Amino acid sequence: MQEDLFYLLALQKVKGVGDITAKKLLKHFGSAQKIFEAAQENAISIPDIGTYIINQLKNFSAFDLAEKELKYIEKEHIHPVSIFDDEYPRQLFHAPDGPILYFTKGKVNLNNKKTLSIVGTRNITPYGKRMIEEIMEDLAPYQPVIISGLAYGVDITAHTEALKKGLDTIGVLGHGFQRIYPSLHKKIADKMLSQGGLITEFWHSDPVDRNNFLQRNRIIAGISQATLIIESGEKGGSLVTADIANSYNRDVFAVPGRASDVFSKGCNNLIKNNQAQLITSGKEIIEYLQWETQKNTKENKQLNLFVDLSSEEQKIFDFLQEKGKTGLDEIAFSTGFPVSKTAQLLLQMELNNVIQSLAGKQFEII
Repeated sequence: MQEDLFYLLALQKVKGVGDITAKKLLKHFGSAQKIFEAAQENAISIPDIGTYIINQLKNFSAFDLAEKELKYIEKEHIHPVSIFDDEYPRQLFHAPDGPILYFTKGKVNLNNKKTLSIVGTRNITPYGKRMIEEIMEDLAPYQPVIISGLAYGVDITAHTEALKKGLDTIGVLGHGFQRIYPSLHKKIADKMLSQGGLITEFWHSDPVDRNNFLQRNRIIAGISQATLIIESGEKGGSLVTADIANSYNRDVFAVPGRASDVFSKGCNNLIKNNQAQLITSGKEIIEYLQWETQKNTKENKQLNLFVDLSSEEQKIFDFLQEKGKTGLDEIAFSTGFPVSKTAQLLLQMELNNVIQSLAGKQFEII
């Protein structure tokens, strides 16, 4: 395990190798160690992997940095999660640029959970604060995990309100665990360790940098079923998160504001351009994400034990029984069926009350 982690850390530091390229290499070779070994043997020949990257892998010499980071992880009891781990969130797995490796503190648990990210302006108004409180009041009985970025304004208000309501809340950081930024939020971050936790893809020594915060937004969107924007200016990081969520085919919600409100322009534009669904209460989010249906599934539906499944349907059923709630693409990939055929099989199984469809093209056994 430690050897695998060591080479994954090293892979993160190879110039020109981002998460998309790293995933191609890992899929082909099976491990980060084998990638470096293949580079030394001039045995890398993969489409879209050019000579520059191959040379960077072959000449990589900063293994001491990976060793240093590994020691820090062990010393500080940080929990690393890679795309090879079962606990790696299935929703993030389907994000093409999701990180190959990230680090957590606390009690981070995302699979088989309702997840909602809440982001917005750093200059939250009383209106925005009130909307968060009212929406969280509606959501509390459904126990979703509330995700945000621990920043000023909407982010920290969402975290704080989630803690008050007894909800798990996760902060996605734009820096390593050596610090908490802003430092004013350290007390809240410490509370979150026992009621959710913290996630970062950055090493402990990585600086607080604007680009890092923009980069972390894809994780906020990627681990969430849906993203809610509460107050945003005409430009801002929360709009980047909304754009990423849309690119991942996730639901995006926005709270409207008056046309003259500076910090509602971003939300109003999202709604106007059909990039977000207008919502005014948590009850609407519950309805759109079908959380009420999921809550009452056992009461309202029963599996028809007399349904005869075809061999192909049985293969999907067995997979879902083992994995739980899973997306269409992952079901197709794991069963070996084309996506179009998988969708047809899933539809027939849903009509027979064997499975049910959820938000974000997810499916689970009834």
